[in-house]
Amino acid sequence: MKKCGEPASKTLLFCAARLQITHSLRCLLGHLQLLSHPRNLSDLPITSADDRKVSVCWSPQKWSRFHNIWLRDHCRCPQCFHSVTKQRLVNTFEIPPDIKPVHVHSTAEGLEVIWPTAATELHSSLYPWSWLRSNSYDPPIHPISQSSDKILWGSKIDKSPPTIAYEEAMGEDDRGLYKWLSLIDSFGFCFVTGVPPTPEATEGLSERIGFIRETQYGKFWEFTSDLAKGDTAYTTMALGAHTDNTYFTDPCGLQLFHLLSHTEGSGGATLLVDGFYVASIMKELHPELHSLLSSVPIPAHAAGEPTALYRPNPSSGYPVLGHDALTKELMQVRWNNDDRSVMSHLDPSSVEDWYKAIRTWHKLLTSHDSEYWIQLTPGTVLAVDNHRVLHGRSAFDGKRRVCGAYIGVDEYRSKFSVLREKFEHGLVSQPQQHGSDRHAETRSVWNSAL
Repeated sequence: MKKCGEPASKTLLFCAARLQITHSLRCLLGHLQLLSHPRNLSDLPITSADDRKVSVCWSPQKWSRFHNIWLRDHCRCPQCFHSVTKQRLVNTFEIPPDIKPVHVHSTAEGLEVIWPTAATELHSSLYPWSWLRSNSYDPPIHPISQSSDKILWGSKIDKSPPTIAYEEAMGEDDRGLYKWLSLIDSFGFCFVTGVPPTPEATEGLSERIGFIRETQYGKFWEFTSDLAKGDTAYTTMALGAHTDNTYFTDPCGLQLFHLLSHTEGSGGATLLVDGFYVASIMKELHPELHSLLSSVPIPAHAAGEPTALYRPNPSSGYPVLGHDALTKELMQVRWNNDDRSVMSHLDPSSVEDWYKAIRTWHKLLTSHDSEYWIQLTPGTVLAVDNHRVLHGRSAFDGKRRVCGAYIGVDEYRSKFSVLREKFEHGLVSQPQQHGSDRHAETRSVWNSAL
């Protein structure tokens, strides 16, 4: 009991320590009991249940606790989770808030929990040990974020840029496609060489990834410097490093470019900058400015077409640097100073700091260490992760034809995830109950993505 005048924090620490000792003793006693009754079960976790939670002891020093209602909601037996559609069938809202197991049991396959039901029969749930460990939340055992394979780069990437051949990317077994998307995932861009210099071949390559996203510029687009659309991309002007679609609520995920021809002139070199690399430098050298770019929303617009006026929702926009709410990992860069709208929502006390932040950001983006310049030629397609890598070009003259497409970020991530599942993890075969072999080989209901 807390004594008069004793700090609450001291009491909480004492309670936490006592709880930890209790769990450790319970786990230790459980392990000793198994050792005294050898049944090839000594390597199984020890389980126990109370009115609110089920405890799983992995070792005397490590355990996880799962709320009863959480476990019941995550049952994935055929009655509670559709094995083909991978959709929840259990009615979450019919689960009693105070539900508690009738029995818990450690098996070689996982944690078995017997639940009461409104009827006379009981309900059995089985949770694989690996799934429980990877989804432990009290306490978390594994980091929330998966290990990142992203490779940050600067101007020296010109020595060995990520590249794949067209024939490999178009291969029927999809291994080349997986290699292509893996390079994009790691570096944020990739060149495809040996592509026939035609819109048809480029469109086919784009569709290997997923549906082409149609925008105000069309579906699969081809353009030159004729101002056919109200955008500076349709001019001969130089374009600084930027990401596309900052005026969309959900900017495209990938952008593909193919220079089909450039005659009667020169210039038009392509610029690439790794936004994640620049953000990492800014975070290290200017953390307070990095914080501003991560928190201050920037409104944007696309208003060059009389029939269209695009602004993100909410209209206040999104920060330059977007982070995962849970892991705090950088997920997206949104930056196009040319498309920026009025910054009327800035706090008066932060106006000068915000301009200092974007000035510093611009300086790092345009540094010699960050900029990778390359002159594209017909036959080479450039695929860019628009959520990470900024692109631009130098001014040019003459006649220049470029074609390309946008791919939605969800389509791109879905294709990449499916191929990674196929070539790295494999699909788990499960018997089907619907008389069709369409789903004869399908992902496990315990897949980590679900």
